[in-house]
Amino acid sequence: MTIFLDMRLAPVGGGLATRVSIIQHNGNSSQSLSLSDLLPILRGRHVLIATHGFNVDRAAAIACLSNWESLLQLPPSAVYVGLLWPGDSIWAHGLDYPEEPRIANHAGSLLAPFLDANFKDAASISFVSHSLGARVVLATVSHLSLPVRRVTLMAPAIDNDCLAAEFKATAAKIETISVLASMKDQVLSEAYPLGNFCAGIIAEGHPWWRAALGHCGPSKPWPANFRAPYEIPDNWNFEHGNYLQMDKQNAPRLAIPTEVPPNGSPIPELDSTGKPITGWQEAFSSAFASSRFL
Repeated sequence: MTIFLDMRLAPVGGGLATRVSIIQHNGNSSQSLSLSDLLPILRGRHVLIATHGFNVDRAAAIACLSNWESLLQLPPSAVYVGLLWPGDSIWAHGLDYPEEPRIANHAGSLLAPFLDANFKDAASISFVSHSLGARVVLATVSHLSLPVRRVTLMAPAIDNDCLAAEFKATAAKIETISVLASMKDQVLSEAYPLGNFCAGIIAEGHPWWRAALGHCGPSKPWPANFRAPYEIPDNWNFEHGNYLQMDKQNAPRLAIPTEVPPNGSPIPELDSTGKPITGWQEAFSSAFASSRFL
């Protein structure tokens, strides 16, 4: 069973809800969960809230986040919570990217007071995100009164200077910040700068051209609480969709702690013949996130 906080109005596309709903997913079905049922689960435990990125509908988000949870290696004192937000388009198939950062910011301002009101008895709160979910997480932390223990941003579709500029004050509120980035991420190397160019025309305050944090990592100066290394080896050919996948991969877990190895390191060998198996990328991302959560 996976617990989700849901901020969507519709299964596909649609706007941001006015309140946070709680659901639990078990296999192929989901049902509402009351706040009174959730609070005892959180009490005294270290909470890891994980969220998806841009252009992911509700069903796909539930699938990828619940599948990824099965690969995480969290201690018994921890509890995993998925976060659903409307980062997809019902009509443009991704072409509404310039509008999505605004929705991500609003999602953070909606989630923060909910967490402040209901997660105060948790031992700690941490976040992990994929793609544009990084903006949801950082926007949430910016409005949050509760302390934040860990933040791990995987392939973050956000400007590479965000930790030193737009979210500098937010970054200072976090105990430890981690990033997973890949120079082989074509979405962030090609589509992200173009999206930022369009956003610069349409929305005030956006840069015209900036590299993505999930492509080349953070620009300097790094915050004192930033933990390196972060750049996945180029020879792994790690792409944007490899961190979280909708289809269950049944990949074995990597031993933790797992860190980012030097460039040129071999791909993790996960089967008896020494060859990578399907889903090894998720095995790596989940092992990395588990290690940075500890």
